[in-house]
Order: sequence, then structure tokens, then C-alpha cells
Amino acid sequence: MDTGSLGLIIIVGLVIIGLAILFTFVPVMLWISALAAGVRVSIFNLVGMRLRRVIPSRVINPLIKAVKAGLDLSTNQLESHYLAGGNVDRVVNALIAAHRANIELSFERCAAIDLAGRDVLDAVQMSVNPKVIETPFIAGVAMDGIEVKAKARITVRANIDRLVGGAGEETVIARVGEGIVSTIGSSHDHKKVLENPDMISQTVLSKGLDAGTAFEILSIDIADIDIGKNIGAVLQTDQAEADKNIAQAKAEERRAMAVAQEQEMRARVEEMRAKVVEAEAEVPMAMAEALRSGNIGVMDYMNLKNIEADTDMRDMIGKSDQEEDEDDR
Repeated sequence: MDTGSLGLIIIVGLVIIGLAILFTFVPVMLWISALAAGVRVSIFNLVGMRLRRVIPSRVINPLIKAVKAGLDLSTNQLESHYLAGGNVDRVVNALIAAHRANIELSFERCAAIDLAGRDVLDAVQMSVNPKVIETPFIAGVAMDGIEVKAKARITVRANIDRLVGGAGEETVIARVGEGIVSTIGSSHDHKKVLENPDMISQTVLSKGLDAGTAFEILSIDIADIDIGKNIGAVLQTDQAEADKNIAQAKAEERRAMAVAQEQEMRARVEEMRAKVVEAEAEVPMAMAEALRSGNIGVMDYMNLKNIEADTDMRDMIGKSDQEEDEDDR
């Protein structure tokens, strides 16, 4: 092989390598697709996206869809949203859906909604096709003490103006549940609630529960209603049980006080008996001392003994009569 042929092969190889690098770094096919779709974008702009670490297809393909749908968007808008961490394709799809449904939605607001973490495409679709949120059974107690359980279906439509910063579905369900409980609680008779369940929905709907939320409540319909426990009777039973326990506690307290007083009285009686026994033990000594000192005579002492004997005899007679009466009974 001569030198000329070798040089030609080297040149062809370098050209092939250069073209491979060019087509790898520069999205030529994407540029051709954009031109075919009527999107004016320069090849240098695509190279600049590569240098800014932006995947060109993530910007150009949504831009092609937007232009074909009649939207006026620029590569700078889409690229800036991509660099901010947004989903460019979802934003463009949402703008196309809003444009088809004649909903006023600017790119800036749509991008802000997407960056806030909301599914902007789902919000636009919900604006066109309202969503139904079903609550669990919510229990309320009427004034007559009967528990009433109700399940509601809330038809909501996304409010695009309040999507950023607006409360979600949980808040709507909580507010509707609070309205159902208060409506049932203000009813004098649970039968009226059963007869007119639409009274609940009308009362709740009139309270403007969608204020500050990302939704607009279109209707609140009672899907199911049921009777629960007799809360009034349960409360009365519990109150009666509590009163009984309190009365038993007070009676036990009085009994304990009576027992303590009785024990105290017995202690006092025993103390008095001990003093009497102690005093009686001193009587013979006092009598002997009185005889020695001449304060009493022998006859006085004998009279005292006679009185004691007479007293003992009367006690014995009284005890025998009492025993006979008990036997007769």
C-alpha cells in the first residue's frame, strides 16, 4: 500500500470520527425535526443547551408540541423551567389542555404550579372534568341523643388560581365532616335528619367550605345515612353508674368514720374502767386508814357491808328475771 492510499484512509477515518462526535454532541436529527415542524431553533442554541447541561430533547420536543397546538412559547422559557427542576413536558401538556378547554392559564402560573409540587395537568383536567371525593362515615349526635352516621360525596373542581398555597383534599373532607356533625347536632330530632338528608348537604354547602382551598365545591350529596347508638341513654347510664359509685364511696367513708368513732369510744370506756378498777383497789386501803384514824366507826363499816350485800342480791335477782324473760321468748 502506498503512502497516498494510507493517507486517504487516515483522512476518511478522521472524518468518520469527527462526524460521530458531531452527531453525538450536536443533536442534528433533533434540529432537523424542529425545522420540519416549523420551530425556529439554531444549531448553536442546541449546542449551548448541551454546554448548560440541558437535555435538548426535553425542551425541543415539548416546544414542537406547543407550536403545533398554537401556543406561543420560547426555548428560553422551557429551558429555564427545566433548569429550575420542573417537568417541561407536563407543563406543556397542561397548557395545551387549558388552551383546548378555553381556560385562561399563562406559562408563568403553570410553571409555578408545577414547581410547587402540584400536578398541573391533573388540575387542568379536573377543571374540565370535576372530581368526586367520598368521605368516610361521619357520626353526629342529634339533640334527642341518637347518633346519626352519614357518608357524603363531594363534587369538586380544581381552582387554578388557588392551586399554589391552597389546601388539599384532606382539608375539604375535614371541613365537610365538621359541617355534617354541626348540622346533625343542631337538629332537635334524629328523625328529621333521616327524613330530609338533603338538609345536611344544603346547610354544609352554604357555609363556603372551599375558602382557602385549591378546589371549588360544586355539590355535596349524602350518599348513605344510618342510625348509630343511643348516646343519650349511654351517657345517662354512665352518669347513674358514676353517681352510684360516688354514693358508695361516701357511704364507705361514713362507715369508716363510725367505726373509728366506735373504736375511740371503746378506748375511752376501757380507760375509764381501768381508772375505776384502780380507784376500787384503793378503797380497802382508804377504809383501813379511816378505821385507824377514827373517821368511821365499826357500825358504819357494817352498814356499808350490808348495803353492798343488798346491792349484790338485787343485781342477782335482776339477772335471773332477765334470763327467765329471754327463755319465755
